Amino acid sequence: MRNRFALAATLAGLLFVSSMPVTAGEGVSLLVNARIHTVDPSQPEASAMAWDANGQLLAVGDRKVLEQRFPDANRVDAGGHAVTPGLIDAHGHLLGLGQSKRRVDLVGAVSLEENVARVVAFARDQPGDGWLLGRGWDQNDWPVQRFPTAADLDKAFPDRPVWLRRIDGHAGWANSAAMRIAARAAGRDLDGDWQPDGGHIQRVNGKATGVFIDSAGDLIGNVVPQDDPAEVEAALAAAFDAAVAVGLTGVHDAGTPLSELGVMRRMADAGKIPLRVYAMADADNAALDTLCALGPYRHPGGRLQMRTVKFYIDGALGSRGAALLADYSDDPHNRGLLLVKPEEFERVVRKAKGCGVQVATHAIGDRGNRLVLDTYEKVLGADADGDLRWRDEHSQIIDPADIPRFAKLGVIASMQPTHATSDGPWAETRLGAARMAGAYAWRSLLDSGARLAFGSDFPVEFENPMLGLYAAVTRQDREGHPPGGWQPSQRLTPAEALRGFTLDAAYAGFAENEVGSLKPGKRADFVILSDDPLSIDASKIDDIKVLSTWVDGEAVYRAGD
Repeated sequence: MRNRFALAATLAGLLFVSSMPVTAGEGVSLLVNARIHTVDPSQPEASAMAWDANGQLLAVGDRKVLEQRFPDANRVDAGGHAVTPGLIDAHGHLLGLGQSKRRVDLVGAVSLEENVARVVAFARDQPGDGWLLGRGWDQNDWPVQRFPTAADLDKAFPDRPVWLRRIDGHAGWANSAAMRIAARAAGRDLDGDWQPDGGHIQRVNGKATGVFIDSAGDLIGNVVPQDDPAEVEAALAAAFDAAVAVGLTGVHDAGTPLSELGVMRRMADAGKIPLRVYAMADADNAALDTLCALGPYRHPGGRLQMRTVKFYIDGALGSRGAALLADYSDDPHNRGLLLVKPEEFERVVRKAKGCGVQVATHAIGDRGNRLVLDTYEKVLGADADGDLRWRDEHSQIIDPADIPRFAKLGVIASMQPTHATSDGPWAETRLGAARMAGAYAWRSLLDSGARLAFGSDFPVEFENPMLGLYAAVTRQDREGHPPGGWQPSQRLTPAEALRGFTLDAAYAGFAENEVGSLKPGKRADFVILSDDPLSIDASKIDDIKVLSTWVDGEAVYRAGD
């Protein structure tokens, strides 16, 4: 799948496109020598396109025709490479991505011991007694698939507090020093038989072990010192750089507090946001109240807006917090967690609807997804036929009877293809064979008439959308397992997968008239790729490199720079 000749060709492409030959012009730029996939049904392919100094597309079509029409244009030579609309991640966490670049990175650690060793190595460069923070552990990847304990950290860190988020963000691992601080702040012992609403403290014989699931994690998270605005800006800047480097020209930021939006707004004012951020207010908090009071927010520069609120209904499958209609197959008597009571969820959804705010809700388990659909149907009523574009974030495990309800209610399934390939090795153990019929069911949803908006859920998964395209088309991990793909009947075509990361992701953010396809009148947001995702062998899609990323007709990333 990967050989030295392919690598040489890729490197040659990187060097060629990095130089980007340009000739003089009068404010119009013309991309030539390209294989352009427009994602525009009226003109699916082109060999050139032109845009003005404001970054608006003027023409898309044949090279010779456009060269005659714009003889003095600044020329950008794509070197014969493939071009697609700018890729949009419909569900990511920008601050979390940036923080993951600046904290202990536990992604890919294959044992409990390796996780502890990474924290120890990180601590060497962080002297003092301050908190050690990290993310990315996953007990499903360890030889012994058990939750870790505080004792596993205490030997290395008896007095310095440590708090490590699980890869999905729905569980955390603390040492005893962190638990002592949390207990003092809470004014109660973490041991016993009590549990917080919407969460679970793991205990053995009544003693807290160090793992806190869903809202129980707030007991620790609330005592971790908060980043100041300068650190938030630095983390966001790191996230923006990482995003454009993998071809993302847009990100739907799933859960943005008002304070974080304020930092983004100041960055937008200073021209420091290189892509389009579609921020979702963080549940029923200050950001939603501000939307209700002032209406949707849109920065005049076109790079930042907020008109959506994101709620949670349940937890994650990996930590057995996803709400199921029946018991977990590998944990009898456990059906997961509802993070909010159904009546409270209905209240906040009604509040958002009354404010004219788009609703998006995290739902993983089949019970969680059914509750979201039931509530949406009840609250929407006759308005389900309108253009509200409410969203179900993740839509991972769905009872097959509920699949047709997405199209009927106009609910967008905002899904992340790499979740299927990451969860595939253990998902059936959690759920049993019968529930696989509605698991990560992209094809079933699409064929039912539902619209799919694709993303990654970074930093839960890697931010590279090529991995999402590959997963959607193959249903395999990067080593090609399992042969033929996991639940292969749910695979998509390359064109369908690309649409999920472009036009339909744009639609989920009310932006399909601005971005998501390449046609005159839209923004010149596009990427130049080392290979063609619509014609390359599917097994090689994950190897495609981004040569350059363009937003508003300006290169915001060039490989090799």
